[in-house]
Amino acid sequence: MSTTHIDRLRVLLEPLAAQAGLDLEDVKVTQAGSRRQVQIDVDADGGVDLDAIAEFSREVGEALDASDVMGSGAYVLEVGSPGAERPLGEPRHWRRAEGRLAKIHLVDGGEIVARVLEADEDGALVEVQPVKGRGRAKERRLEYSEVDRARVQVEFNRKDEKLLDEAPDFADDEADEASEEGDDGVQ
Repeated sequence: MSTTHIDRLRVLLEPLAAQAGLDLEDVKVTQAGSRRQVQIDVDADGGVDLDAIAEFSREVGEALDASDVMGSGAYVLEVGSPGAERPLGEPRHWRRAEGRLAKIHLVDGGEIVARVLEADEDGALVEVQPVKGRGRAKERRLEYSEVDRARVQVEFNRKDEKLLDEAPDFADDEADEASEEGDDGVQ
């Protein structure tokens, strides 16, 4: 059984990621001039911060240098997260996308835009958005076997009432501070 370069990298990297509390999402090796570029994406429940990525990157660099997986040639290591428009290919991806909008291509050729409400090992409950704002959103249970591919969508103007209700009201805070300082605003 032959293994690819990526397979050998995954065998080396997956235990390191698990030890760091991360999921190894993607590994790519491309040629960048005379060097090879190794791109690694990691993620975790709650996301990953820059400190975790920096520490994992250091450990990966040491492991790659100590092994023969990259051979003797020079390489550039790049470690990051899957990004804002991450693909949804595993149940954990769907779980991490709860509350987010996704563009979903179905195996039957259809396409829907839906908000991920809940996800489990077999599928997700989604809220299908109305086409062009007409009608009402409808909940639908979507089994992963129905999904050809899906990707999180970036929302620039989401109006989430719950978040708006929980946000502090700065006008009230300023008024409270002014009343504490006195009617003229001077202490």
